[in-house]
Amino acid sequence: MVNPAARRPFFAFWGLLAVGLLGCQGGRGRSPQDESIQVYFNQRQGRRISYTEPYRQLKRPGDNLEAILIEGINSAQSTIDIAIQELNLPLVAEALADQAAAGITIRVIVENNYRQPWAEPDSTEILELDERDQGKYQEFVALADENQDGFLDAAETAKYDAIAILERAKIPILDDTADGSKGSGLMHHKFMVVDGETVITGSANWTLSGIHGDFANLETRGNANHLMRIQDAAIAQVFTTEFEEMWTGRKFGVQKLQEPPQTFSVGNSRVTVQFSPFSSSQPWENTSNGLIGSTLAQAQESISLALFVFSEQKIANILEKEAQAGTAIRALIDPSFAFREYSDGLDLLGVNLKEKCDPFNRPWANPIQTVGTPKLPKGDKFHHKFAVIDGKTVITGSHNWSAAANNQNDETLLIIQNEAIAQQFQAEFDQFYTTAYLGIPPFIASKQKTIPTDCTVAATDGPVNLNTASAIELETLPGIGPSLAQGIIEGRPYSGLTDLQRVSGIGEKKAADLAGKVTW
Repeated sequence: MVNPAARRPFFAFWGLLAVGLLGCQGGRGRSPQDESIQVYFNQRQGRRISYTEPYRQLKRPGDNLEAILIEGINSAQSTIDIAIQELNLPLVAEALADQAAAGITIRVIVENNYRQPWAEPDSTEILELDERDQGKYQEFVALADENQDGFLDAAETAKYDAIAILERAKIPILDDTADGSKGSGLMHHKFMVVDGETVITGSANWTLSGIHGDFANLETRGNANHLMRIQDAAIAQVFTTEFEEMWTGRKFGVQKLQEPPQTFSVGNSRVTVQFSPFSSSQPWENTSNGLIGSTLAQAQESISLALFVFSEQKIANILEKEAQAGTAIRALIDPSFAFREYSDGLDLLGVNLKEKCDPFNRPWANPIQTVGTPKLPKGDKFHHKFAVIDGKTVITGSHNWSAAANNQNDETLLIIQNEAIAQQFQAEFDQFYTTAYLGIPPFIASKQKTIPTDCTVAATDGPVNLNTASAIELETLPGIGPSLAQGIIEGRPYSGLTDLQRVSGIGEKKAADLAGKVTW
């Protein structure tokens, strides 16, 4: 346990020093920042960039992402709007409380699972917490237990509980059950809009583990994350519109408008913004995952992927075409997800772990070995969601490369065309790739299975032919499971969408939802 007496003084005035310490980092090895879009990484290595973590006074290599947030908060002159999955940083909460006391209008949206402040639970309640929440509670105890007696009193809880600090400051907080649901997906956004002019966003949750490291584990350095500060009123307005739809409109998930991407000139950059989710009835090409796919398809030379999760088959198929055309592809995926049977990282490696046919499993005929997992301190996660294309274009945001991010969660996706910014993301990728574990690990090689001979999957991602497609191909269509696929096969031939309505279980709406996805 860290000596709480040693951490008190620094904690008390860290908010005042955040901007100054942040400035001390500049100019000592970091690539020059763009005037309109600045990028920060909490696990930068080998650049002589470091900071002292305020809660335990531990010196950390990398950028202090919490200082970036506090600087943004302290810069506000009129308004702050925040949409963040989780917030448990007391110093950020204190900075917000101070700004609220100074008359700044502040609104906060969080994911409903993280809305309630901590209160001292009794032993029975602790045992009833699931494994994740028990871990979070123990982390909070490690942070807030000033007298180190193993328990939290009301004063300790109030002092360190970020949500409680916001509530005492009378800062309004909303979560994704405000639409009357239990939360259709995750409110997974990670952005702040300041004065309608500046946006701070990226992959980082505003948490100890997301930025500095697990409080009870001194070896962790924080999940590998980044933040961007975008100074542009037009971009800020786009984020404000998304915020208002949730805050004023009380709409989350697919209840929100499902709009096409918007592109802006921001200083030396071209920036495209799109928000998720999209109904599964929408053409995939119009969705955020579709935008990722179409951007990747423009690659001429190289693609570098730094992903927490990769489980979107159509993107993997696009990458396969790129690899066949000669594009050099390298990928790093978080170790906890890289080798799960649904991971498309396995496709790139040519690995099949499934005994049955699966429409979302297509191991490459010509696999690559430049796929692996980064070497991380035990307890940290590779939480990035970015790609660098040809050293010129960056795909990033809160958006994991998954169907859930595309069709359920409230997410942000950004495409930034700027070579200087791309170089910073490329440097972040390269530092992890240099020490990464690449290729098929032995424990996966021993589990490989032969692909069943009847697993015929369409060679393209175009419309599925109702008259010739296999059941496995038909099941790739939205809303079509095994029984409906078999019904479609038994009802052949078809000459149009209306013919599908003779299949039991397919009505006018479901048939209409397949428009553009099928042919005959």
